[in-house]
Amino acid sequence: MRPLPDAAPANSRLVVLLASLIGTTIEFYDFYVYATAAVLVFPHLFFPPGNETTALLSSFAIFGAAMIARPLGAIVFGHLGDRRGRKVTLVGALLTMGVATFLIGVLPTYHSVGWWAPFMLVVLRLAQGFALGGEWSGAALVATENAPAGKRALYGTFPQLGAPAGFIIANGLFLVIAALLPSADPSRPSAAFLEWGWRVPFLFSAIMVAVGLWVRLNLVESQAFKNVAVRGQVQKVPLVDAFRTHRRQLVLGTFYMLATYVLFYLMTTFSLSYGRAATTAPLPGLGYDYRSFVLMMILGVVFFGVFTFLSGPLADRWGRRRTLIGVSVAIILFGLVWVPMLSAGFAGVMAWLILGFSLMGMTFGPMGALLPELFPANVRYTGSGISYNVSSILGAAVAPFVAVALWSFGGGSPFWVGIYLSCMATLTLIALLIGSETKDVNIDS
Repeated sequence: MRPLPDAAPANSRLVVLLASLIGTTIEFYDFYVYATAAVLVFPHLFFPPGNETTALLSSFAIFGAAMIARPLGAIVFGHLGDRRGRKVTLVGALLTMGVATFLIGVLPTYHSVGWWAPFMLVVLRLAQGFALGGEWSGAALVATENAPAGKRALYGTFPQLGAPAGFIIANGLFLVIAALLPSADPSRPSAAFLEWGWRVPFLFSAIMVAVGLWVRLNLVESQAFKNVAVRGQVQKVPLVDAFRTHRRQLVLGTFYMLATYVLFYLMTTFSLSYGRAATTAPLPGLGYDYRSFVLMMILGVVFFGVFTFLSGPLADRWGRRRTLIGVSVAIILFGLVWVPMLSAGFAGVMAWLILGFSLMGMTFGPMGALLPELFPANVRYTGSGISYNVSSILGAAVAPFVAVALWSFGGGSPFWVGIYLSCMATLTLIALLIGSETKDVNIDS
């Protein structure tokens, strides 16, 4: 065996943390911009008028279509990341996402080009999903493969912090634009917002991508990947090796993420629809105006960020498995109390948002370390990416659509939506009970 290079990380800690945080912040910003527009704008502009519920479901269906593209992105970018290195792959994923988001901002509407409008929206949405499929695992590997001993879960929370940061930036920008272009009807954006205001957040992503590229181009490869290259262990087709020798880890990793994904999209996309729906609408909701409910959500997302960060030291001390078993049980109980919490007025709704987003942080944070630790370095990008993104189909792709269907089935009550969350969290709990602890694995071997 050839001698290995010096095991000290070549990247400074600041560069590692910035590169893992800023990239996922941009990627999640782009995703949230679409998610917000899917509720506020696209049902009005990209589908035939006449049936608001059908338009909303169609918009959510396109939102979910990106999740189907994510496993493909995980395979393609994972192949490149395990064969060519983490750095070049992360740059490619960021560029793909940025270009797709910018182009959505210049799309013509259904009124201008008919069915070509939703078709082009689907194509670009698939490109977003393809890019995010390769982004997360690369960012998680940059953080965990460069982490000091005993702090891998803490470092792994930094790419996860991109989710709350991206949410706050995206929705904060939409909030500012909506305030500058006010509407007399709180259930519908203003004419100016629908004409051009909604495009600004999509176009703004180009500036954020430029900053992200500058940071990531200053990265050097991780020691773990260098070891694989020096030992001659780079796989010709990492996907084949991952499925041949690590099927159990792929399945477990997929179900580890299931509750996280369902909770994530229920608390962001579905909650925005439910919170803004009028109490007398065909699908009755909470009746808040857009500005008020988004401000409430942003406050909840602050707790998302805080508990994401706090989950890292806990998972480093107690282990990933033990921490997540406790959180999964809490999510199951949370799903059972949706109706009493959402029926308790402003205080109950605010408590629901804070509790839901806090649990989101606690379950999402440790995943940045747990999924990469399931796989050896020569298939780590591929394996962690496939688990993360296949779970997006089982969880996130259908969660908003299923939630609206259950919302309608319950006559406007969120009861069955909460039960759906509890059922998905139960599957995650079973997977965690079957799996084993990964805290002490040697990630460089």
